[in-house]
Amino acid sequence: MNASTVSAEFPLLPFDSSEVLVPSECKTLHLYEARFLALLEESLNRRKNHFVHFVLDPVLTSSSQAGVPFAARFGCLVLVEKVEKLKIGALVSIRGIGRVKITKFVQAEPYLKGLVVPLQDNSPDSVEDINSLVSKLREALSTLNSLQIKLKAPKDEPLQTQITNSLRWAERDPSTDSYAYFIPTLAERLSFVGLQPVSGATLSELLGLQRAKLQAMEIRDTLRRLEDSRQLIQQNISMVAAKLAIQSLEV
Repeated sequence: MNASTVSAEFPLLPFDSSEVLVPSECKTLHLYEARFLALLEESLNRRKNHFVHFVLDPVLTSSSQAGVPFAARFGCLVLVEKVEKLKIGALVSIRGIGRVKITKFVQAEPYLKGLVVPLQDNSPDSVEDINSLVSKLREALSTLNSLQIKLKAPKDEPLQTQITNSLRWAERDPSTDSYAYFIPTLAERLSFVGLQPVSGATLSELLGLQRAKLQAMEIRDTLRRLEDSRQLIQQNISMVAAKLAIQSLEV
């Protein structure tokens, strides 16, 4: 099936731009409002555990009229991996699986629903260049992960780094997934893996990561994103190595 010719209807959950989600990323949401719990119920019972996470951005205009127009951007189809019911609402673990474009809103209440199409990278000019960068990226990811696990971390921080978690998902075979045609190529999936926070990241580093995620969601060039991601990982390697050096002095 050609991804560019398919569309599907999903519940839509809006966020602001500081909470953009990229493919391969996993995060946990606390849903407690009735409308969002209804959205979750439809996702689980009618959409094979899927909904769309997207950014609702205000559109700046010179008009002073009441009401601010918004644009739907940075859509990402997500898979609900786990639901933990609470006294108030539920903790929902989600995984970004592929970028989407919202082409039409079909419902506003009690929650948003819309038609979406897959949004994937353009075909690369050189498969050899892609394979070469993928190899370099894997090597950098391995180095970063081996350094991260040496850092002292809070007791409640998971032993598996977020990058390792994302990498394992990206490398699995998605062909049997319910919406496999929404999942991008292996190279494209890997190009997003490095866009995860590292242990002990500062506010400044997290803001830099946020900018990198927004840019990565915009571009349609796998080669460019792979290189951008590799450079970000190299910066993180240097940062974590410096923190390890300081940590060793504190022993």
